Amino acid sequence: MRPAVVLAAIATAMCGAIAAPAGIASAQESPLEVISRLDAEGYNVNVDRVGSAPIEDCVVKSVRNPQTITQMIRVNNGRDRDGDIDWDWVEVVVSRSISVSLDCSGR
Repeated sequence: MRPAVVLAAIATAMCGAIAAPAGIASAQESPLEVISRLDAEGYNVNVDRVGSAPIEDCVVKSVRNPQTITQMIRVNNGRDRDGDIDWDWVEVVVSRSISVSLDCSGR
């Protein structure tokens, strides 16, 4: 497969990951489901909580501060008609983080 096509596919996937906002927590999701879903979406999930109840008894109060750090990487796209190296720039996601607040006061 031609490198340009592969790089275009990678760039498109990464841009989609950057542009897609993290979903908010729904009332049907438990805290563990919310955290697991965000983790599966590639986020490093930071959890803060109020109270000491077991996590099964907690309620998700907010999902906030999604942060995505990207870096431009120069990649070799083969050679142009003159035989010179053809370079492209691809934006790559370096890290993603998000905060989840739980109320574990036991209602």
